[in-house]
Amino acid sequence: MGISFPPFPFPCQLLMFIGLVPYFLVVERREKLIDLNRASYIMGFVFCLITIYWVGSWQKEADTFLMISGGLLMFVNPIFFMIPTTLLYYSRDIFPKGTAIYLFPVFWITYEYLYMITDLSFPWLTLGSGLSHFNLFIQAADIVGAVGISLIVIYINIFIAKAIQAKTLFPKSFRINIALAAGIFILIITYGIIRLATFKISDKKVKVGLIQPNLDPWGKWSSTNLNELTAEYLELSKQSVDNGAKVIFWPETALPVYLTEGDYNYVLDTIYSFLDKNKVSLITGMPDLIYYKPGDKMPEDVKYSKTGIYYATYNAVLLFSPFIRGIEWYGKSKLVPFGERVPFVDQLPFLRNFIKWSVGISDWNVGTDTTIFKVPLIGMDTLKVNSLVCYESIYPYYIERFINKGADLIAVVTNDSWYGNSSGPYQHKEMAVLRAIENRKSVVRAANGGISCIIDPLGRTIVESKMFTKTQITGDVTIQENETFFSKYPLVIPVTSCAFSFWVFGIFILKKLKVKLKL
Repeated sequence: MGISFPPFPFPCQLLMFIGLVPYFLVVERREKLIDLNRASYIMGFVFCLITIYWVGSWQKEADTFLMISGGLLMFVNPIFFMIPTTLLYYSRDIFPKGTAIYLFPVFWITYEYLYMITDLSFPWLTLGSGLSHFNLFIQAADIVGAVGISLIVIYINIFIAKAIQAKTLFPKSFRINIALAAGIFILIITYGIIRLATFKISDKKVKVGLIQPNLDPWGKWSSTNLNELTAEYLELSKQSVDNGAKVIFWPETALPVYLTEGDYNYVLDTIYSFLDKNKVSLITGMPDLIYYKPGDKMPEDVKYSKTGIYYATYNAVLLFSPFIRGIEWYGKSKLVPFGERVPFVDQLPFLRNFIKWSVGISDWNVGTDTTIFKVPLIGMDTLKVNSLVCYESIYPYYIERFINKGADLIAVVTNDSWYGNSSGPYQHKEMAVLRAIENRKSVVRAANGGISCIIDPLGRTIVESKMFTKTQITGDVTIQENETFFSKYPLVIPVTSCAFSFWVFGIFILKKLKVKLKL
């Protein structure tokens, strides 16, 4: 299963349709809950080891705490794979054992969705996201989303596993299960073929510039000449402007300072001068600091300094427009557990001082608004852009909030250089492919060290940079105005799955209480 995920190329993705078959054959033979969950934990551990081994960075410059948390993730993340098998165990008390396994995909979707909405959220291993290189198959994501693709993949695995079980003793059951697996696969492929052949790409386009400075992610925070760094960004931006770009994107935390705090007006003046002169807008990742006075409306997680000042710090995105001095702002909402924010720190404040990166970015505040940037284009309509920060691009249901507010274009500013030339940056880039297909919107990514790219509404990568190169990408981006079924009704599958799973859990508990109380 692990080698069906990026960066392994197609046809490795085909292994995902049989990768869980041995696991299901084992699960079907297990009776006790502890045995079911042991099988799930082992499967999950091997899966994690292959796919997200990179989380600790493991480079000589890497922060010690980052390596520790990455190592712990290898052991903690597999625990969540025990949710589906626990629910399967409960369902066997309600349904015949032979048919209960057919409910397993619903339980798996419950796990994938619930994992997206907790404070410990790290839904990197959503199975649908692993199929980005199988473009024909994932076209159905515009109806069911990446989580729906997971549902389909698991059913195919189960039908094949049941066919193997029945091959000798029950030839009819063997044929039925093989036919179901093949039928589902062919149906989804057929939809993909038709969708690719008939989908009309809009003629409305805007030329953008994606700036990839390839800065040392650790060195940038420790000692940087801000004037030189700004000049470096503007030099690359000028190349994009000369190639016709109307909107420039800089990566996450492009400058390692709180630019709008008031101490860096000389940098702001330099940026505005460039934008005014070239009649171009800039969307950039940037740290941001906001002070509050007593009586102000403050966020729930506002910080209080020893000097008596209320403040909040955000991993933010800022929009700078030519001839306009007001700055549009968005604060990152989905923060990486431990990397950017310690889980449950509001309930356990002492963790704030106990757990912190050496570069000082482990305690961002949580953004509270889904901002749509209104980018003025000279001689064109206003462009509505939502700019996600890094990790947020793996959340399909979060992005829907922006799409339903009218976003024309999905933008991602990121810095994946923390993890070197590992699987992480490649996986992260490919997850954006699913976001493009789910919403039939173009996606642009501006990454510090790669991978910067433009992805069209059919999930095709039009152009991309190489890892760890200083470069810029200038290209036309399609502005697609249609909505998809998934955009309108994103929660149909996860909410239905959760409702059924909670029903199974409730019935199981009631039956146990009935026996215990002898009712």
